[in-house]
Amino acid sequence: MLEQAEDFRAESRGLHALLAGTSDAQMAQETQFKGWTIDTVIQHLHFFNLAAEMALVDEPALLALFADLKAAREAGETTIAYTDRYLEGLKGQALLKAWIETCEKVADLFAPADPKARLKWAGPDMSARSFITARLMETWAHGQEVYDVLGAERTEHDYIRNIAMLGVNTFGWTFVNRKEPVPETKPWIRLTAPSGELWEWNEPSDAERIEGPAVAFCQVVAQTRNIADVDLAVTGPVATEWMAKAQCFAGPPNDPPAPGTRFRVG
Repeated sequence: MLEQAEDFRAESRGLHALLAGTSDAQMAQETQFKGWTIDTVIQHLHFFNLAAEMALVDEPALLALFADLKAAREAGETTIAYTDRYLEGLKGQALLKAWIETCEKVADLFAPADPKARLKWAGPDMSARSFITARLMETWAHGQEVYDVLGAERTEHDYIRNIAMLGVNTFGWTFVNRKEPVPETKPWIRLTAPSGELWEWNEPSDAERIEGPAVAFCQVVAQTRNIADVDLAVTGPVATEWMAKAQCFAGPPNDPPAPGTRFRVG
């Protein structure tokens, strides 16, 4: 059984619980992420969860969907506009209901999947384990702007180790994606989990290291916070450069939010 599927379910349920009592008007308020509303965030998560379901059970449907999306984008339509059109303008509590039902279905489908099964996606193929980990990461990352705008503090769990690991594993990707040489030295990473457990990666080093809360590290690699706004101790030129532009998700190079622009309201 893929434990990451249950982690994805738990994170999705937490976000749903936060939004369960909101009005449709509250769902329409803007977050600090690119002017997206809460509705936009949930539409985005819902659309790609539907695509994740296709990846596992109907690959031809997934390929057709992504081909249609690509054609729409080449014609000038944004992914957000396409998503809204695909979902027929679904918003508010009706959207929230459809999204969580699909979350549960995706978790049910991925839990018994072969962890090594190769699945198609918009970028390179991924194993089922990596695939559902990416869904967890995106839910956690986009959930951050929702918690922030509602002034709510998220209860974190040790399953964010999945996201931290994704951040560690995409060290090279951050540079390759920008067509830059990958540094030969990987920083020593020492993170404190929400439970207080210590997590470590790479060889110990006094010259290149990153230390601090695991939540802060995950926020930086998922680009929900600027490194200047979190409590991480960063030592060394490689570690400093990486944390300034770390990107654990696929797609073209993205810059992190500017300092002071992403924070919990209130």
